[in-house]
Amino acid sequence: DMSYSRHFLDFQGSSIPTSMKKLVVTKLSQNFREAVTLQQDSPVPLPGDGDLLVRNRFVGINASDINYSAGRYDASVKPPFDIGFEGIGDVVALGLSASADYRVGQAVAYVKAGSFAEYTVVPAKQAVPLPSVKPEFLTLMVSGATAYISLKELGELSEGKKVLVTAAAGGTGQFAVQLAKKAKCHIIGTCSSDEKGGFLKTIGCDHTINYKTENVESVLKKDYPEGVDVVYESVGGKMFDLALNSLATKGRLIVIGFITGYQNPTGLQPIKGELLPAKLLKKSASIRGFFLNHYLSEYKMALKHLLEMYERGDLVCEVDFGDKSPEGKFTGLESVFRAVDYMYMGKNIGKIVVELPHSVNSKL
Repeated sequence: DMSYSRHFLDFQGSSIPTSMKKLVVTKLSQNFREAVTLQQDSPVPLPGDGDLLVRNRFVGINASDINYSAGRYDASVKPPFDIGFEGIGDVVALGLSASADYRVGQAVAYVKAGSFAEYTVVPAKQAVPLPSVKPEFLTLMVSGATAYISLKELGELSEGKKVLVTAAAGGTGQFAVQLAKKAKCHIIGTCSSDEKGGFLKTIGCDHTINYKTENVESVLKKDYPEGVDVVYESVGGKMFDLALNSLATKGRLIVIGFITGYQNPTGLQPIKGELLPAKLLKKSASIRGFFLNHYLSEYKMALKHLLEMYERGDLVCEVDFGDKSPEGKFTGLESVFRAVDYMYMGKNIGKIVVELPHSVNSKL
């Protein structure tokens, strides 16, 4: 009898425990520590027919985790709900139809809410098979894909264009710098330390501006009197205003986020918006918003390109495990709280990733 239940690992006889740790939003708040609770003994979910059960080995931290825990993406969703947008790990169990394309032990990555857990059920069609479980692959899932698709669809990059990347040494900024450089553009990156500036130079940034020690506006005015052609903007607030004022004729500003506002109760830092129509008109300039979920038709293609570039050694995927943070490396779900703080303090170089170690004998 090839009954359905025999097609995933027998939970009793396997090393899959019956309960697990996961993070759950129990209260809506832009203060992540207030919003989120670590639950110690949630049941391990069962994969359905077309699903994989993934044991997470690495999970990615995103600026938007705070927007999600504040309930900003979907006002109709009430707590409790699962959190975390992306993970990478091993398939430990799977449904019958999923077994046509996947096998137990396979490395996969995915983008789906609920990755801040020891185990996550992922529909097989949303999973991305990988050669191995490497945290570098995780950097491409949201951060790399955001940079790739937004620049390709909205950036109109061509040789010699001047591209300004804000928060350039961050999770997604690192890819905007490298991809624009591959398009033979001139890259200006803003960052908050000389160490970050050094990293940016190694990945192809032509001009770094440390906004803690330099006046970004006057540097841009002096060195780029004609303005910049494209801005990849993820900071918001004052940086948005400054970037807008720095646009060249026919310049394009791509908004991929506004991290300065995410921890505010309203989620927005004021910008000088009332002058916007006049500023855009005067320069025939444009502002485009970019949200990855609206470009999922492009996603598989983008990821395929990025994975190939990384495998060829053409792309640096910088991972920050928090080794230099006060309490050391981000290990285990309890360290997600520290990792989110670290991101908002602007300490990271590259993509923040938390490792979820698993002991070999995880039988309960």
